Amino acid sequence: MLKKITPYLLFGLFALTGLQAAIPIKVVVVSMFEIGEDTGDIPGEFQFWIERNEVKKIEAPLGWRDYYLRDDGLLIMCTGGGITNAATSVTALALDDRFDLSKAYWIVAGIAGADPEDCSLGSAAWAKWVIDGDLAKEIDSREIPEEWPYGMIALGAKRPNTLDDGWQVETIKFELNEGLVDWAYELTKDYPLPENEEINEFSEIYSGYPNATKPPFVMIGDSLASSTYWHGFALNDWANDWVKLHTNGEGNFVMSNMEDTGTATALQRVAKTGKVDFERLLVLRTASNFSTPPIGKDVVWSLFAKYPANGVPALEAAHALSTEVADALIKDWDEYADTIPGN
Repeated sequence: MLKKITPYLLFGLFALTGLQAAIPIKVVVVSMFEIGEDTGDIPGEFQFWIERNEVKKIEAPLGWRDYYLRDDGLLIMCTGGGITNAATSVTALALDDRFDLSKAYWIVAGIAGADPEDCSLGSAAWAKWVIDGDLAKEIDSREIPEEWPYGMIALGAKRPNTLDDGWQVETIKFELNEGLVDWAYELTKDYPLPENEEINEFSEIYSGYPNATKPPFVMIGDSLASSTYWHGFALNDWANDWVKLHTNGEGNFVMSNMEDTGTATALQRVAKTGKVDFERLLVLRTASNFSTPPIGKDVVWSLFAKYPANGVPALEAAHALSTEVADALIKDWDEYADTIPGN
C-alpha cells in the first residue's frame, strides 16, 4: 500500500538527495495559543498572523499546530499553552532540518496578565528579563508563619524574598539582549495603540492605580512565566519581589504568562549547536487582564471576571507591534542578517 507523502517527507527526501537546501528563515513569530481553527473563528494569538499574511502551510509533525511561511522568510508557529508545551514545540522547530534558523530572530508575541501598578489594558511590554515562577518552594497561604507575606520561597531558602542558603536551577532567569530590546522598544514606543470603550469603562474601577487608567502604551517591562495561573494581591507582591530577587534588583515584573521560560530554555539549549542564536530572542507581552483586583474588590471575583473586550485589544497590540519589528528586520535584512540591531 502506498503511503501518503507529506510535506515533511518531501522536505526530507529533498534534503537527502540535495535537491533542496534548508529554507532560510529571517524571523520566527512565536504565538502560544489558539482557541479553535487556525483561521475563521474566535481569534487567539495565532490567527491574525495567518489571516493577515499571504502564507503557505508547512506540516509540523512534532509541533502543536502546523507552521505557516511567508515568502520573505517570516515563519509563524504556535507552541500550545504552558512552559512544557513551549519548550517542546520550540525545540522541535529549532532542530527541524527543513529550516535554516541560524540567523533567525525569534519574536514571542502573546497576551498576558499585567500588574496594574505598571500599565493599562491593551498596553505592551518588551522584556529584558524572563523569569521562571515555578522553580520554587511553596506552602499554602493558610499555613504560613504570621510574619511571612506569602508562601513562596526560593529553592533552599528558609524565608521569603531571599536567596540566602538557597540553590538555584540555571533556567530560573534569562537576560535578553539589551541592545536588541532597546532597538525594538524605540521602533515601537510611539505606535498608536487604539483605545477601547469597554476597556476604558472597566478600568475606571482601577482608579487607585494611575498607570492602569492610562491609554494603552508601549514600555519595557519584564516577564514572569509560571504554569500556574496565579492571581491576587499577595501573589502580585511575590511576583514583584521574585523578579527583583533573581535579577539583583534590575528587573521589574510587569507581565505574567505561562510559556516564556520554556521558549527561552529551548533556544538557549539549542544555541549550543549553532542552529539558533539566543541573542536574537525578543519577548513582547500585551495586557489582556490584570494580575490583581482593584483595591477593595474581592480576589475571587477578579479571578473569574471576563476579560474586557474579550482580550482582543491585547491580541491586536501583540500582532501590530511584532509586525512592525518583524517587517523592519526583513526590510533591512542585508544589514541585520549578520549584525543584530542595537549591538
